[in-house]
Amino acid sequence: MNDAPIGIFDSGVGGLTVARAVGDQLPGESLIYIGDTARTPYGPKPIADVRRYSLEILDALVDQGVKMLVIACNTASAAVLADARERYEVPVIEVIGPAVRTAMSTTRNGRIGVIGTAGTISSGVYQDMLGVNVNLTIHAQACPRFVEFVEAGITHSPELLAVAEEYLAPLRHADIDTLVLGCTHYPFLKGAISYVMGPNVSLVSSDVETANDVYRQLVSRDLLASPHVVPTRSYEATGTSADEFLALAHRLMGPGVNDVKLVQTGAISTVAPAAPASVTTPATDPKVSHV
Repeated sequence: MNDAPIGIFDSGVGGLTVARAVGDQLPGESLIYIGDTARTPYGPKPIADVRRYSLEILDALVDQGVKMLVIACNTASAAVLADARERYEVPVIEVIGPAVRTAMSTTRNGRIGVIGTAGTISSGVYQDMLGVNVNLTIHAQACPRFVEFVEAGITHSPELLAVAEEYLAPLRHADIDTLVLGCTHYPFLKGAISYVMGPNVSLVSSDVETANDVYRQLVSRDLLASPHVVPTRSYEATGTSADEFLALAHRLMGPGVNDVKLVQTGAISTVAPAAPASVTTPATDPKVSHV
């Protein structure tokens, strides 16, 4: 069990930031990453669809024998975390809690902004978790087009800057000093976001913090891989074009992703564990404002 891989799942390429952080923190661990590129983005989709898609992918990872699941997607974390922790015997890690804890310890003036997909922001999960501290004022803003830019491989362009100016203007006017990037796609846009927000606003993303959580869970559960095992990295994507995923991963992250397999997921039930998926390739009243 210790030498089994860690399974990491995202709606597309954004979770590669989490996979990279986990790999950097735990170079001796094997990883399997699945991006649901056939159905990205999750943000605008109905919550029931997000739950179904997420459990299909997580089932596929469990079928491949992973020892831990990492939901590297904020929208999926908000939609399916409770179901996943009840459904699977392996530990399930999410990306929201680590970013919340870091934001709370980072802010100096108690004014925190959160940006994310429409699904994440409307769920209120960040607002609720940050609102545990009644001394914080939270400003939440949906930025749906950011995912579209990343999935198209666009991390800098005049159009991106114009969209960022429009989305982020209310947060600048709210005088926040800490901004949570509530989507694992958004770290690819840190340059544009930081440019618009200015040097006095700290950006908090969940990749490194989530990797820290993975490390803590592996150590506390005695699940670290054996030191003599050669780790492997496997990348999979839904849809019909492995080349498209690979090209985008190379453009965003460099040549670290060398091969991508296509995976098909089967229909699942959200009530009880489903039959194995069909896999084609192995592998206190808080102050909250919505701006």
